[in-house]
Amino acid sequence: MNKAKKKELIGKGSELEPTVHIGKEGLTDGVVEEVRAQVKRARLVKVRVLPNAALPADEVAAELAERSGSVVVDVRGFTVLLCDPRSAR
Repeated sequence: MNKAKKKELIGKGSELEPTVHIGKEGLTDGVVEEVRAQVKRARLVKVRVLPNAALPADEVAAELAERSGSVVVDVRGFTVLLCDPRSAR
């Protein structure tokens, strides 16, 4: 993903509210399926990693992207922005 595309996606993501929250139970199969469905439908999804989650946000982002077939756009604090691989081009 080039810098211009990343900047564009981050700009769009700043307007979104988190639609998936990851808590102390971590990345369950249900959470992964929900993210996969939302990425397919909306192309850009914001995920909130709650402070009591078992893993740090950057590790959650990497594992969630791998398991859901999405691409990590940005990780800031406890917020992860994911997009569809076709949108990252």
